[in-house]
Amino acid sequence: MKVIWTELAVEKLEEYADYIALDKPTAALKWAEAIQESANNLVDFSNIGRKVPEIKREDIREIIKGDYRIISCIDSNYISILTIRHTKQLLDKSEIFKP
Repeated sequence: MKVIWTELAVEKLEEYADYIALDKPTAALKWAEAIQESANNLVDFSNIGRKVPEIKREDIREIIKGDYRIISCIDSNYISILTIRHTKQLLDKSEIFKP
């Protein structure tokens, strides 16, 4: 199983890291690495996390890492990281699609 990051997920990762870096550049780097590590754990444990409550599809799952949701789509050949959202933000369902 391979993990693929969508363009949106990469944009969100960079957006949040840039915001964190405004006050704490070192913390921003550690945060981004922790998010990527959590996503990479899906290679060995593709069904960790829970179904996204707003979507209710078995193939759309999320891992909570601190205050952030890493939302992914599980396919037979790969896992797509669809987006990253702060837990206090509403999920924009247009960010969830089957790649």
